[in-house]
Amino acid sequence: MNKTLISLALAAASVLAAGTSFAQTAPQVDQLYKAFGEKAGLVTLMDDFMVRLLADPRTGPHFKPANQQRVKEQLVDQLCALSGGPCVYKGADMKSAHANLDIKKSDFHALVEVLQQSMDAKGIPFRTQNQMLALLAPMHRDTITVR
Repeated sequence: MNKTLISLALAAASVLAAGTSFAQTAPQVDQLYKAFGEKAGLVTLMDDFMVRLLADPRTGPHFKPANQQRVKEQLVDQLCALSGGPCVYKGADMKSAHANLDIKKSDFHALVEVLQQSMDAKGIPFRTQNQMLALLAPMHRDTITVR
């Protein structure tokens, strides 16, 4: 998927998510957790995602120095909680976690593209992918640190 389509998808997801708090969306996204295969499905997805993140020359440099197992576990908990699952994300807030990482908009878009590749590889339907991306899109405000 090219960057224009990714930008459009993120913009649409941001518009859909704008003004909606997590507390308001949680009951509606219970089915999303199940659509992703619950926690086991999210673990499998994040296993694939981490391999792709590290292999991609755009995202690998950001993740190679990190504790990849911890990052993967936090991503599983974060996606689980966002999608209505029983997990609790205990990591740092996105703004604090990314404050000193010099992340550009293009870095964020590359990560989304890699995530979409993993979701495609795992057979997650496009509509279901978009539902998750809509929940993740507002995080761009806190993860992009180079404006």
